[in-house]
Amino acid sequence: MTTTETKLFQTETEELISGSEAIAIACALADVDVITAYPIRPYDTVMQYVSKLKADGAFDCDFIVAESEHSQFEIVKHASAVGARTFCGSSGVGWFYAMEAITVTAGLRLPVVAMVGNRALDDPGAFGVEHNDALAVRDLGWMLAWVATAQEALDMALLAYRVAEDPRVFLPFAVSCDGSFLTHSQALVKVPDMKKVQRFLPPYNRGKMQLHPDNPITIAPQVNEDWLMEIRRQTNEAMLRAMEVIPEAYADFKRVFGRGDPSPFIEEYMMDDAEIVLVGMGTLAMPVRVAIRRMREQGKKVGFLRVKFFRPFATEEIKQALSHCKGIGVIDRDYSYGSPSFGGVLYNELRAALYPLESRPLILSFIAGLGGREVMVRDVNEVVDTVQRAVDTGVIEKENTWIAVRE
Repeated sequence: MTTTETKLFQTETEELISGSEAIAIACALADVDVITAYPIRPYDTVMQYVSKLKADGAFDCDFIVAESEHSQFEIVKHASAVGARTFCGSSGVGWFYAMEAITVTAGLRLPVVAMVGNRALDDPGAFGVEHNDALAVRDLGWMLAWVATAQEALDMALLAYRVAEDPRVFLPFAVSCDGSFLTHSQALVKVPDMKKVQRFLPPYNRGKMQLHPDNPITIAPQVNEDWLMEIRRQTNEAMLRAMEVIPEAYADFKRVFGRGDPSPFIEEYMMDDAEIVLVGMGTLAMPVRVAIRRMREQGKKVGFLRVKFFRPFATEEIKQALSHCKGIGVIDRDYSYGSPSFGGVLYNELRAALYPLESRPLILSFIAGLGGREVMVRDVNEVVDTVQRAVDTGVIEKENTWIAVRE
């Protein structure tokens, strides 16, 4: 029995679900063939809901509970090579435990879709959100996106399959969902009907790259110095092509489902006349938007830019969005020990992107919300006040500031 034969997903509905449940429903809508699972919080709520859908007869897939995170990524890697649409995921150190398989997946150009339930890395441990787990694959050939709501989680998962499985790309795609704030928090989500999804998402077809007895090809050869650079360059060209495929797929998504931001890569909030702009990823958007609305009522020209795609990084679009502001505060839910200015990962990425501008805005780094600590409106106010002082004086007293930290 396939999902198209059930009574579910035949009409669009509105459901009160968490971000994890939204991802699981997206897997059912995408008619994923092979899903693997190994429990680690906060990702494990996805596999729990997948198993419920399967038990209820709403979703027919090969659901394999592996004995480790490494094994589950190995299983979907091989399943993808033979032409199966796949899904798996993990969180924190579980994501790291699978790193060998995760690295190889990108190198083999296998469009595995995974969810990262962002959580702090051990030790010391915490179940709350940090972004360092997902950011570990930023240089490996994985596409990497952060979502802010349960609705966006469902939508991005469908988009992930469309982009990853495009023959011009064939790269894996990680959807990052902030632990607890998104993975476990419920919200109203529009769940599309199956016919719309089928119009948007074609079947997965590897063509001549499919591993099959009738198509004898070599997978994962040892090429050494003879061909390794050429293969790396091919992967890089696929990521470059993703910059074209993503807007195409996003425009089609908006046409079929009737929703979506102006840009697939970034979200701009009150940016038109903003002199101070805050930049961040994920569920940070909620407290930042609240704080900015209050500042606007006081006459302060503050805006927010949310980076949705970290890989590929929309350099030109971000440069254009930020070129006219005076000061930027980058709020990282991560850390990069020993990096330039001892700032966060997004901060250093953004500063590199803006470097070619003839007139660069002042850019300050802020570390906040690690381990699931809430970023409060007062914290956002502190960030804006700090950036404003730098703009007013023309002096950056401190390039990186840790927010709401006990001394």
